[in-house]
This record gives sequence, structure tokens and C-alpha cells, in this order.
Amino acid sequence: MRSSLENGSFKDLNCHFCAFDSSRILATNKHAVAVYDGFPISPGHTLIIPKRHIVTLFETTAEELMALFNLLSDAHEQLIQKQNPDGFNIGINDGIAAGQTVMHLHIHLIPRYAGDMPDPRGGIRLIFPEKAKYWD
Repeated sequence: MRSSLENGSFKDLNCHFCAFDSSRILATNKHAVAVYDGFPISPGHTLIIPKRHIVTLFETTAEELMALFNLLSDAHEQLIQKQNPDGFNIGINDGIAAGQTVMHLHIHLIPRYAGDMPDPRGGIRLIFPEKAKYWD
């Protein structure tokens, strides 16, 4: 079943994040929803999505921003219980140049597991592999 709200939220039905499979919902609050990613890069990969259709983090109101990060924390706790990961990557691709492909703000909460890659040091810095290794 696809979800779509009519009360000023999730209005763009052409947007993948304004209309999604409600079976993927992990948690929700007044201004945001946490859903399992449709194309997960690890077990439990979750997206925190504002209910209002906005493109960038910098369009959020203070209340929306608080709701997003409260839901991020709630989803984190649930994933610890359900997936037992060893760590997390948390990230936002903000703008086409930063890799944003769905033009609706979303925060990636990516559970990480010991051994899921040979050397995870550098984390998010690996988007520029030649600059990732700063520790030597």
C-alpha cells in the first residue's frame, strides 16, 4: 500500500518519497517518517524523510529539524535492537553535485557491521578515495 498524506505533507505524488510503500515504515512523528531504504546498502539501511516536500536540509523549520533528528535517534535505537550493528554512517546528499538523486530531503542511517568492508577507516571521506586516508 502506498502512503500519501493530504494535510500539507507528502503532496508531490511524482516524488518517490511523497508516495511510498507503507510496509517500509519503521517509525514516524509529526514532521517526519523513518522508512527502510528500497535499495539498502546494508541490512537495516533507513531513510529519515520530512513529511513536507522539501529538497534541502536548509529549507527545514526549527521544528522540522528537531523532529528529523529525534526520529533519527528513535530509528537508531530500533536498529540497535533489531539489527545489532557495530556502528553507523549517517549522511545527507544535499544537491546534485553531492549525489542527491531524489529531490526530497532525506537522511541516510546506515548500519555498519564489523568486516562489511576491509578497512572502513575514513568513513564518509571515501566519497573522495584519494583524500580519504589522512591518518598516515
